Amino acid sequence: MISKERLQDTFINIVKVDSPPKHEIEMANWLVKYLEARGIESKIDNVDSKFDGNSGNVIAYIKGSLDIEPICFQAHMDQVVPCIGVKPVVEGNIIKTDGTTTLGADDKAGIAAILEALEHIKEENIPHRDIYLMFTVCEEVGMYGCKHFDTNDLPIKNIVILDAEGKPGTIAYKAPSKEHVEITFNGRKAHAGIEPEKGINAVVAASHAISNMHVGRLDSETTSNIGGINGGGPTNIVTDEVTFNAEIRSHSMEKLQNEINHMKRCCDEAASKFNTTYEINHNNSYPSFELSKESYIYRLSEKCIKNAGIEPNPMVIGGGSDANILAQKGYDCAIIILGMYKPHALEEYLNIDELYLTTKAVANMMTLDV
Repeated sequence: MISKERLQDTFINIVKVDSPPKHEIEMANWLVKYLEARGIESKIDNVDSKFDGNSGNVIAYIKGSLDIEPICFQAHMDQVVPCIGVKPVVEGNIIKTDGTTTLGADDKAGIAAILEALEHIKEENIPHRDIYLMFTVCEEVGMYGCKHFDTNDLPIKNIVILDAEGKPGTIAYKAPSKEHVEITFNGRKAHAGIEPEKGINAVVAASHAISNMHVGRLDSETTSNIGGINGGGPTNIVTDEVTFNAEIRSHSMEKLQNEINHMKRCCDEAASKFNTTYEINHNNSYPSFELSKESYIYRLSEKCIKNAGIEPNPMVIGGGSDANILAQKGYDCAIIILGMYKPHALEEYLNIDELYLTTKAVANMMTLDV
């Protein structure tokens, strides 16, 4: 039997384990010990050697008795800062924090659901498929755990990723690509009160470029946003350098490239108008992904969600996750909603009743076929 009380206790225990990005070793060790106590061997891989982290991903394999497609259940260990010393507060079916940190339901609710589903099938001795587990690092700051892991550790096709906000039943099957853009405008210093005409104000040039850029929701597939702006100093000096960053997301790589080109044209025009120069650097943070509704893992997710008494709801989402990277590596990925809300904010909270329903669907996925 799936225990809501045990599910809640597990979640509260793991959100108390500090695991900011690149510092997940305490959480990784917790998981290894937890699995070992239940007779499940696991390992911490060495992806952290590829970046400045202190832990790799936790990967485990559980032999099943059913001759059906093996599946990996995946969630990430890191959480958005501030996240040191989380103090969970339980109010009825809602778990939140004292307001000083994020909660970490993103994505420790996913971890808790996987662990409780395992407890259920082992406790009831329910026949199950071959199960792989992967708990990744650094999802929140670049998906480094997935970008660098050895696919030989995961010799399967299908992955269920528990990492999205909203009501249970949603299957996220499509997500956009994201391009990170950084632009620096160069100006020329001069005394702002004595000889401002000898200067070129980089802030003004950059502002002119930004004012002509497309920002917000551009169409049903594409968004764009300007982030931070840095540069300048005292008001008596004409600013000679300013840098700003931006992002573009789209389900269409053609539209993504078109927006990059548009940003460049805006910068070209501003540089020409103010007789200055600029540098632009951009890189793809992650590719887009789309899971076929005819795929095995989508059909299984739909069936298992129905069997848990929930109405399946396919959804196109606007954020990235480990699914974007794993899909690029050739895996079929279904993203499952957890019943968490306001992730990345101090107001983040989890509905434990909704997580319980998701856990029932996850347990079904460990045991059923289509």
